[in-house]
Amino acid sequence: MNGSGLVLRLLLLLCISDLLIPMSQAIWLSIPSSGTKCVSEEIQNNVVVLADYVVIPDDHTHSSPTISIKVTSPYGNNLHHKENVTHGQFAFTTSEAGNYLACFWVDGHNQGGGDVSVNLDWKTGIGAKDWESVARKEKIEGVELELRKLEGAVEAIHENLLYLKSREAEMRMVSEKTNARVAWYSIMSLGVCIAVSALQLWHLKRFFQKKKLI
Repeated sequence: MNGSGLVLRLLLLLCISDLLIPMSQAIWLSIPSSGTKCVSEEIQNNVVVLADYVVIPDDHTHSSPTISIKVTSPYGNNLHHKENVTHGQFAFTTSEAGNYLACFWVDGHNQGGGDVSVNLDWKTGIGAKDWESVARKEKIEGVELELRKLEGAVEAIHENLLYLKSREAEMRMVSEKTNARVAWYSIMSLGVCIAVSALQLWHLKRFFQKKKLI
């Protein structure tokens, strides 16, 4: 196989990995003047997360409004909290699997009083890796660098599949427990109905016997 064919196959595999793994998400948020706008992403354990956010100034104002941001883990741990800022960055490695939440709200310094636009660049996994630093440190470039990226993408896909498999097993276990509880509840309900019907028949029989109708 010639070099051009190899490069084409690498590019194809990288494109497929990009489709399978959402490594980077650029989000445009419109934050109301009163209220909070939140975004969340379900991330597995031991994944690097890197995000940059910046307020997009209005053309009609000379100064950008300030915002506050708070990032929390699935168990409510505070990972990042800033107030009165127009831009910033947060980075962390996940220690819990679940939904990570980033909430934005406008501070009291918005002169226009309207919605505030914020651009959020959210990267996870290999998308948050500084490949330029890796290339300089290991002195690799070209096809070697693309191979390293592809290797990282394959590892991320494998870890993601294992995570999905574990989540499927958890959901199946919960479903089985729920089905078992519903079955026991149905049996108990049927038993109660039979007992009540028998009691009603016994009561009616005694009533008719007292009235000497039977």
